[in-house]
Amino acid sequence: MVDVTPKETTHRRALARCKVTMLPETTVAIASNAVNKGDVLGAARIAGIQAAKRTAELIPLCHPLLVGSVFINFTIGDDHVEVETQVEAVDRTGVEMEALTACAVAALTIYDMCKSADRSMSIGDLCLWEKNGGRSGSWRRSEIH
Repeated sequence: MVDVTPKETTHRRALARCKVTMLPETTVAIASNAVNKGDVLGAARIAGIQAAKRTAELIPLCHPLLVGSVFINFTIGDDHVEVETQVEAVDRTGVEMEALTACAVAALTIYDMCKSADRSMSIGDLCLWEKNGGRSGSWRRSEIH
């Protein structure tokens, strides 16, 4: 585990995104809240928030952080749902892993809630889009990637 004891506490923020690709009729069912298991995006939001708060329990050597906020947004396209997570904390290490974990778990929850109707779904393009704070400062993914 990296020693973060000498580091200064600063405001940290990270933004991650991924995409759940699916049949167009599955996106319609999600948008109209017609999935048998219930409110897909509501359940995915709660799952992602819980995952961000428990990231250190899932990822070996990841520091436990006091997560200050987690925002999870969904964009429904014709054949996909894009998941975007933003995590913030005031701590000695970044929140990139928390944002990525929240994004992945929210996407997995969408998959779980819709799998009986659409086994062809796939989850992809999970990546960090932005991070702010800490010694390395700010970073933003270019749209080319």
